[in-house]
Amino acid sequence: IQKTISKKIRSKPSISMLSDKWKQYDYQAVYDTSSVLLEKKPFNNTILVYRGYAAFYLAVSSTESQQAQEYIEEAVHCLRLALMNAKRKTLGQIQYMLGKAYFYKDSISSYHYYADLAAYHLNEARLLGYKADDIPEYLGLSYAQLGMTMESIAAFSEALLHRESDALLLSIAEQYEKAQQHSAAKQYLFQIIQRSTDDSLTTKSRGLLGKILLNEQDYEGAQKEFDAILQKNQNYADAHYGLGLIYEAQGDLVKARSEWRKTLRIQVNHAEVLEKIQQYK
Repeated sequence: IQKTISKKIRSKPSISMLSDKWKQYDYQAVYDTSSVLLEKKPFNNTILVYRGYAAFYLAVSSTESQQAQEYIEEAVHCLRLALMNAKRKTLGQIQYMLGKAYFYKDSISSYHYYADLAAYHLNEARLLGYKADDIPEYLGLSYAQLGMTMESIAAFSEALLHRESDALLLSIAEQYEKAQQHSAAKQYLFQIIQRSTDDSLTTKSRGLLGKILLNEQDYEGAQKEFDAILQKNQNYADAHYGLGLIYEAQGDLVKARSEWRKTLRIQVNHAEVLEKIQQYK
């Protein structure tokens, strides 16, 4: 009888069970158990935090868009409630997770309305003394989404001090290009092209470098980058578009139109090409 009672006690949902499941990385169990516990204690801070964290990780790992959105909505809801009565020692971490939740919500939403909230809560976490190496990168990406180019560059530059990656180098190069600081952008793009083993990143880097060189009227250099892209991927629309611009600048509209037609076969709604076609009707 004693064993049966003990077994029932252990199987009954509790905060202790949440802790155990969390340590096992069983986020679904944490999420499900917290749902039961919140029925009796809807504003319990510990339960809300566990549920918010679990919902966040379930959202990030979900392969279904609708399910991911439902989880991230619940993560934001629970973490916002948890902020209302959190102890100061946990406040910074909750702000940090809420900032990440808003960042992810922004990335999977049809409309990007949440980057400002992501930046706000991540900065609040910092003001409270919370430290995490990925905060600068999340801030850089959020600022980029908000069009705050110089703030994004500053955040990405700080992120490079913690962790250097080709994806991060490309992000900062994109912001330098937007700021018209082409020399700085090219330095990062050259690094990626020379060392990256990720074809997707290399292609994007060559595309951006080609765009910069084209604007600088270095047509030979730009063509080299676009040709390098097309050697690996003939269906990269922007490379054909770029070649068309080069031929246009050189006065060869026959070749330019040919490249733009190739662009439209790949991407029928390519806005810049449609504008060019209209221009040369």
